[in-house]
Amino acid sequence: MFTWTAADQRRARAYTTRLLEMVDEGMIDKDNLIQDLLGWMSEDDVKDFARRNDYIQDEPEDEDTDEDSEDALDDFNYVGSRHHY
Repeated sequence: MFTWTAADQRRARAYTTRLLEMVDEGMIDKDNLIQDLLGWMSEDDVKDFARRNDYIQDEPEDEDTDEDSEDALDDFNYVGSRHHY
């Protein structure tokens, strides 16, 4: 049976470990690192991360209003509308 050790973790996540050590040693500001990581991740990745780690709870979907449920093809300003020329 294979036992996962701290050394295995450091080897498998070398860059993660290095960044965390740099934060601990004061070489990197953790707030800047957070901003950079969030900027690097896609919005879907950030959303998944926030939900899975319970930073943000799923909010109930708003009920469609009449405006939201209108067919875009009936909107005169929509380029793809059957009424737009």
